[in-house]
Amino acid sequence: MKFHFHKYQATGNDFVVVDNRQGNFSFTKEQIEKICDRKFGIGADGLMLIEKHPSLNFNLEYYNSDGSQSLCGNGSRAAIHFASQLGLVDGNINFQAYDGPHYAELLSNGIVRLRMNDVNEVKQMGEDFFIHTGSPHFIRFVTDINSYPVFEEGKKIRYSEDFKPGGTNVNFVELHSDNTITVRTYERGVEDETLSCGTGVTAAALAVSFRKYSSPVNIKTKGGNLSVEYKSTSTKSFEEIHLVGPAKMVFEGTFEI
Repeated sequence: MKFHFHKYQATGNDFVVVDNRQGNFSFTKEQIEKICDRKFGIGADGLMLIEKHPSLNFNLEYYNSDGSQSLCGNGSRAAIHFASQLGLVDGNINFQAYDGPHYAELLSNGIVRLRMNDVNEVKQMGEDFFIHTGSPHFIRFVTDINSYPVFEEGKKIRYSEDFKPGGTNVNFVELHSDNTITVRTYERGVEDETLSCGTGVTAAALAVSFRKYSSPVNIKTKGGNLSVEYKSTSTKSFEEIHLVGPAKMVFEGTFEI
């Protein structure tokens, strides 16, 4: 089977995107793994299919590189940019994702402002946090983050007894002045550190509100800069959460699988 694809990146989180509005494509777990393989496939953190939706602009099917599904904040921003190239959306977008409908705005210079679902529970685990922002995220504060063993420590937590059977994404956060943080993430489904994770930086931004940080929080990742806006409705509830950052097409091509 041959299919046409576009390769996108959103602050270094990279994706294969396929126009599936005609419903011609369906991929098995093994095929998704091959497509995302960086040696024998196209190479990506995830695969996305843009499909028709009966009432919204489009439906987004997102698969991690291991074939599992979840909400992907950076992937959603890339999908919005791609949908605009297809003529499906203009400045204001409504689409269906893994965790339900989302609203977004396409701003200038490829910047996408994505509305995340409300967060109604924050679990504190000693000095750490666990927050579900469409995907499950564990947050730990560290110092000297550039030298921190993200892969080794992230893998331990991801597979720990506390989060079985599904596991969790793991975010390590360093605090800076001027309402700014640095985040590095071990992603479940990718099973490695990624250059950026949209749902992860969102969870981290909410967690640092308990350290007296306020909206908007500026986030530095290996793949670039993002910001997260929110309103706090109670001690552990947040609404009007927005993930803001760029998305860009890298190349397009045809792949046979």
